[in-house]
Amino acid sequence: MSYPLIQSLEILMKTDKITEIGIDGDERLYVVPEKEQFSMIWRSASEVHWNADLKCLYSPKPREWSYYQWYYHIIDVVRDEYGCKLSLDGDTKWINVPDQVRSQIYNDHL
Repeated sequence: MSYPLIQSLEILMKTDKITEIGIDGDERLYVVPEKEQFSMIWRSASEVHWNADLKCLYSPKPREWSYYQWYYHIIDVVRDEYGCKLSLDGDTKWINVPDQVRSQIYNDHL
């Protein structure tokens, strides 16, 4: 079944590449977009934050959710709050991300 309104919204949606995904020294997952900045993301009350100095989105240290779940939460919040689709490509850098998590995330984007 086709949903014309949803398809129309997806056409209007901004897109940005993810240049880097990593886990920092505080065990938080972070996502670095290539161009876009999301300085007001905190207003979504979603536990997704923006680091203006590093120009990245980040989650809290996982408690109940896995890194995989936090990654998709970040992607969904950016899409819902900013109308921007963040996407991986072959040039995305992976820093301190366990191979299993990287595979889960990367395979879902194929």
